[in-house]
Amino acid sequence: MKSNADPRHTSRKLALASIFSWLFSEANAEECVELSKENLIEDDSEFDKELHDYIVAGVKEHREAVDGIIQDCAPEWPLDKISKTDLVILRIAVFEIVFGKRAPTKVAIDEGIELAKEFGGDTSHKFINGVLGTVVDKYIGEKDK
Repeated sequence: MKSNADPRHTSRKLALASIFSWLFSEANAEECVELSKENLIEDDSEFDKELHDYIVAGVKEHREAVDGIIQDCAPEWPLDKISKTDLVILRIAVFEIVFGKRAPTKVAIDEGIELAKEFGGDTSHKFINGVLGTVVDKYIGEKDK
């Protein structure tokens, strides 16, 4: 599992919590971020605010396209049947892999799996890995892998 000291991993954890809270709250984005920081960040933990903001904004902007990719790559799992945590993890990873292009594909997959191990159910990491493998096969060119 990733070290809690890795600011990029901490940023992804915060993004996961921020996006997750939108599913259940009418709060604005900044309130979701603040709540996430209060619950997940220890006083001495660092995080990459720019990365966090980039992921959150990117998932929000590309949500329909990202959800379409998830549905295409996991057709036996309608979005409403995927656990909310797994769905948000997939949204983050698919955004990073297909649209974000800041992190290498392998890093985005690894981060998705690590988030699933940390926050998902017992088999979430296997599900996430399988879906992301299909995303890479279907949507990423050989040179971008």
